[in-house]
Amino acid sequence: MPAKRALITGITGQDGSYLSELLLTRGYEVHGIVRRVALEDPENRLTRLAGLLPSLHLHAGSVESYASVHRVVDAVRPDECYHLAAQSFVSYSFDDEFSTLHTNINGTHYLLASLQTLTPQCRVYFAGSSEMFGWAEEAPQSEKTRFHPRSPYGISKVAGFHLTRNYREAYGMHASNGIMFNHESPRRGFEFVTRKITAGVARILAGRSRELRLGNLDAQRDWGHAREYVEAMWLMLQQPKADDYVIATGACHSVREFAERAFARVGLDYRDYVRSDPGFYRPAEVNILRGDAFHAHRVLGWKHSIGFEDLVREMVDADCAALGVGARSHSGD
Repeated sequence: MPAKRALITGITGQDGSYLSELLLTRGYEVHGIVRRVALEDPENRLTRLAGLLPSLHLHAGSVESYASVHRVVDAVRPDECYHLAAQSFVSYSFDDEFSTLHTNINGTHYLLASLQTLTPQCRVYFAGSSEMFGWAEEAPQSEKTRFHPRSPYGISKVAGFHLTRNYREAYGMHASNGIMFNHESPRRGFEFVTRKITAGVARILAGRSRELRLGNLDAQRDWGHAREYVEAMWLMLQQPKADDYVIATGACHSVREFAERAFARVGLDYRDYVRSDPGFYRPAEVNILRGDAFHAHRVLGWKHSIGFEDLVREMVDADCAALGVGARSHSGD
């Protein structure tokens, strides 16, 4: 039997790299859409995929162009497609809401339309976000919680969610939505608050910085590990029927708590280094985002196993190692 063929948009990102590893271990032929500039500068732009490149099939293209997406889908004819590409930094979406909406909504529509036309039997995954809930009217949030996004990014993800569900209902496509709560790792981009914290800890330990400026320290999020969350993506496309799933740990922690744990990992008190800067606050803050993944537990058999403490520890240790400084803990581990 020939290997299953998977197409990943956003393959160069955190989730794309972990998903590529997972699919390769399961015997897939893995294809990805990347910008041409990335192919021309792989040492700087494909770092997360460095060890995988000989096993991957990368195609120059952009989800912002229907012709480009159509061409790649026609060439690959995937059995499964994972749509991870997006402008995903929430704060930036306020600065340039037009490009965020264009990329995230039109890119999703272009991909779904191309798949429906060229390979309608392809199973499709759309990467939704807890930001779709925004000003949530209940906690925890489940698949039945009403969406109330509070950012252009959240709005774009709600539109992508409904587009995906509409292609499922109108055309019978096996198209599933994963409403992913925050998931982190040492591969997270430096613009995200968790990586900003752990990289900041490493820089302070290395003597390269004296302080770390953050936004709302009391903002609370449900943080899991990206390596486990991509497993849930794959499980969704193995089900007989497509559906929508919340993927989360069910536990909430504040930015302050993340910073406290990260600095404690190297024997420092976060209060000596962290400053709350109103310039980093969002124009519209969200409520507590905490997910209820019971549906995923019951149908997919998915559960997280990497806890908050282990996640913070792994990220701090990786950033310290990258700067050649040793993370030291006073907790005895």
